[in-house]
Amino acid sequence: MAEKKMSSGRRNQLKTLLLQIGEAMLEEEVREAEQQKIKHMEESYSLSLSLSLSNYKNQDFCRKLHKQIDLVDEERYDMEVKVTKTNKEIDDLKLKVQDLKGKFKKPALKRVRMSADAMLAALLGSKHKVSMDLRANLKQVKKEVKDEEKPTGDWRKSIEDRAGMDGRKKMFETEA
Repeated sequence: MAEKKMSSGRRNQLKTLLLQIGEAMLEEEVREAEQQKIKHMEESYSLSLSLSLSNYKNQDFCRKLHKQIDLVDEERYDMEVKVTKTNKEIDDLKLKVQDLKGKFKKPALKRVRMSADAMLAALLGSKHKVSMDLRANLKQVKKEVKDEEKPTGDWRKSIEDRAGMDGRKKMFETEA
């Protein structure tokens, strides 16, 4: 069936509907992420900070939090050191590559005349004995020897020989 084109008004209406649906889905995802965050915080820090807790419990809770913060900071610092170290190694290797590119110039290649047998021996090594005589594969063409032209005699004599029916018959026989 032939497909009909949508009018621009219908297309715009569908676009706005899709945008509204997408916006609603995005808001729902944000709400879910916020709920998961709150749930995670409640699970990992089951100790609640309320006024009813004693001062000792609050201090203990703060010490635990500081220990966790210190562990996270140590891990972050270790990661930063690793990243800076690898970045420095990468930069050093890039400099070495640039130095090597600058020191060595590619030599101009020279044309070397080699036979096919010598080239195969160089590529395959001396273990393989492969001969490739390209001239043996060529077709033999025989030259046709052209008959040397007969020395021309007196033109009057040749005209007299061709005169009459016998002369014409001879002329066709000699040419063919």
